[in-house]
Amino acid sequence: MLRRILSESSLSALVAGLVAVIVSYAGPAALMFQAAEAAHLTQAQLSSWIWAISVASGVTGICLSLRYRVPVITAWSTPGAALLAAGWTAYSYPEAIGAFIAVGVAITVFGVTGLFAAFMDRIPKAVVSAMLAGILFRFCVDVFTRMQAAPLLVAPMLLTWLAARRLAPRYAVLLPLLAGLVVAGATGQLSFGPVSAAPAVPVLTMPHFTMGALLGLGVPLFVVAMAGQNATGLGVMRASGYDTPGSPLVTWTGVASTLLAPFGSHGVNLAAITAAICTGPEAHADPARRYWAGIFCGGFYVLVGTFGATLVGLFTALPQALVAVVSGLALLGAFLGGLTQATEDPVHRESAVITFLVTVSGVSLLGVGSSFWGLLAGLLAGAVLVGPQARVQAAITAHAGGAARK
Repeated sequence: MLRRILSESSLSALVAGLVAVIVSYAGPAALMFQAAEAAHLTQAQLSSWIWAISVASGVTGICLSLRYRVPVITAWSTPGAALLAAGWTAYSYPEAIGAFIAVGVAITVFGVTGLFAAFMDRIPKAVVSAMLAGILFRFCVDVFTRMQAAPLLVAPMLLTWLAARRLAPRYAVLLPLLAGLVVAGATGQLSFGPVSAAPAVPVLTMPHFTMGALLGLGVPLFVVAMAGQNATGLGVMRASGYDTPGSPLVTWTGVASTLLAPFGSHGVNLAAITAAICTGPEAHADPARRYWAGIFCGGFYVLVGTFGATLVGLFTALPQALVAVVSGLALLGAFLGGLTQATEDPVHRESAVITFLVTVSGVSLLGVGSSFWGLLAGLLAGAVLVGPQARVQAAITAHAGGAARK
């Protein structure tokens, strides 16, 4: 069994996992540093926070990917970090820890009881695929908008990608990444001077539960995790053809969040953007072998977590244009798949288009991002439009069948 599992690994899956981790830290890591500064965390507490979310993401990703043989990508909540950066100053660190624990328990309950799965099972595949395409749209467009600001870096990466897609499609993400690193190094755009490799030391903090922190931090974090992260993440998996049950996935992310909250973790959840990198064709041509991308991604998370905040500088040192282009190229296949599935069903096509447009709009209400509102808009549109349309289609089909029998 072990030999068969190892034989299904591939370089393309390793690269997909690495790119997913780079994308996770290169930009959003700035939110963690900003939130830590606002909350006046010590360097030890910040390092423990990064250790906790990284280890939680890595261990759950590895275990769930192996358990279900699908690329299950878990990650720390980026919108959650943004919420902390904006509102953490009103609460002490122990109060925040109490809120983190409460959120983890609530997510676990929603997973165990099946409430989350019941919600996701009622969403048409076309609407989920449209949400995925909407999420990935700006990442794919960003590949080309970066050309204006950094043409000397982006142009060689795009040319390398085109050549790789024609001659070596399995390395169509790795080769542009290497080309970008070479160009960035040659032009002096890489700066790894501040990067060190000191191991992280987890800091245990006893929680202090207060109603203010539970309402001010806990409730927003729970809503963002369930609506904006877990629903989106499972939607990405469904759009990629993986029908893995959602309840166990959410349950284990809730358990991991609860256990590591005393060390600073504000919560882990199913990933969306990084999941699309690991569930798409770039990870492997065979969908049954892409689960190794989840294993590799989890391994890289644990590696980063082992060295805490000091190693995050390795990813923040990369040029933003390089990260944007590599992630966009890695997501092109998933974007194309989502767009195709969103429009192939004539019954749900209109509601899928509405989902796509709302998601692309970037609208954010009540601290929840556009992916959730796009999903909700598509469901509302489907409730109004699909019923009558489906009845007409059924009548046409019945009439055609009757005519054929005559």
